[in-house]
Amino acid sequence: MHTEATTALIDVSYLPRLEFFTAIVDQQKLVLDEDAMYQKQSIFNRTNILLANKVELLSIPVYGARKKQRYKEVKIDYNQKWLQVHLRGIRSAYGKAPFFEYFFPELEEEFLKKPAFLWDLNESLLTLCLKLSRINIPIEKKSVNTEDQDILDLRELTRERAEFADRKYYQPHAYPQLFGADFVPNLSIIDLLFCEGPSVKKILELSRKKIVNNL
Repeated sequence: MHTEATTALIDVSYLPRLEFFTAIVDQQKLVLDEDAMYQKQSIFNRTNILLANKVELLSIPVYGARKKQRYKEVKIDYNQKWLQVHLRGIRSAYGKAPFFEYFFPELEEEFLKKPAFLWDLNESLLTLCLKLSRINIPIEKKSVNTEDQDILDLRELTRERAEFADRKYYQPHAYPQLFGADFVPNLSIIDLLFCEGPSVKKILELSRKKIVNNL
């Protein structure tokens, strides 16, 4: 008899998108593989926010990542002015959002700690976003046996370029955004946090695809 896994194996990406959160919202534990390799052209260091006239890609520059380099060893390049650009962009995008004043100070505080490694920044931001979303899921860091049948492998969400519509986790559930007449799906979790506050978890649950299994 098949039972649903309650532990998810994830990559920790930069301010993850809504698809990621809809996939993990009902999990009992998240596992980060400490031996994971960094993957270029992934969203480990990228996310999207909504500005007045466009969707903006925020990207963290890193020092030249090598092939077969451990994710935990990838360093952030603070010589580039990305931090000021990202914080200014987030203020510009969400400064008038209903819950901006509640959440932004804690978010800014994590950025200003300036951790040296991308993994550490992403992990701290994920932990904060889970807390602000009122999603109580513990995170464990360890070396992982990917053949473990009790772990749901969700690393495709950060490594593969497939559109969310082609995967089985996220079906957009519209909520009021600040800009534009049309709803923009699958932005960073901060879009939902700043716009909806305490309703985040409910909207994530409503955004989960309903899978019908043919038995």
